[in-house]
Amino acid sequence: MSHARSEYEDFKKIAPDVYDLVLALGQLATKAGLDKHLVELVKLRASQINGCAFCVQHHVLLSERIGVPADKLHLVAVWREAPIFSARERAALAWAEALTLLPEGVSDEVYSEACREFSESELTYLTSAVASINVWNRFGAAYRWTPAQRPVAANAAAF
Repeated sequence: MSHARSEYEDFKKIAPDVYDLVLALGQLATKAGLDKHLVELVKLRASQINGCAFCVQHHVLLSERIGVPADKLHLVAVWREAPIFSARERAALAWAEALTLLPEGVSDEVYSEACREFSESELTYLTSAVASINVWNRFGAAYRWTPAQRPVAANAAAF
C-alpha cells in the first residue's frame, strides 16, 4: 500500500467541525455509562473489519492504556472461538459486526442477543459507538492515515 494521502492531523485542521461532531458521537456511549473496555473492543473489531490501520492501532494503544487485558486485544478478531469474552461482550461484538457489515443486515438472532444483554438505552448508545467508529474508519481508510507508533518505554531504551 502506498503512503498516506492525508494525515489525521490534517483532517482536524481542514474540517474541525466534522472532527468535533464525530469525536463527540464516539464519546457518548461511555458518557452514558457503557463500560470503556467494551466500547474499545467494539471499536477495535469494527476497525479490523474495515481495514483501517490507523484506527486499529489507535484503539489497541488506547485499550492498553485503560487496562483492557492483552488476551482480549489479541483475540478480538476471533472472538467467536475465544471463551475469554463474556456474554455481554459477545453480544456487543456481534452487534458491531452486524452494523459494520450492513449489506448482510442485522439478524433476529443478533438483535435478540443484544436485547438480552443491553437495555434499550444501552443498545442505542452502543449503536452510536459503532456508527462513530465506522465514520472514523471511512476517513482513515480513504486517506490512509498513518498509524501512530507505539511509544517507547523509558527503560526499554537502555537495552
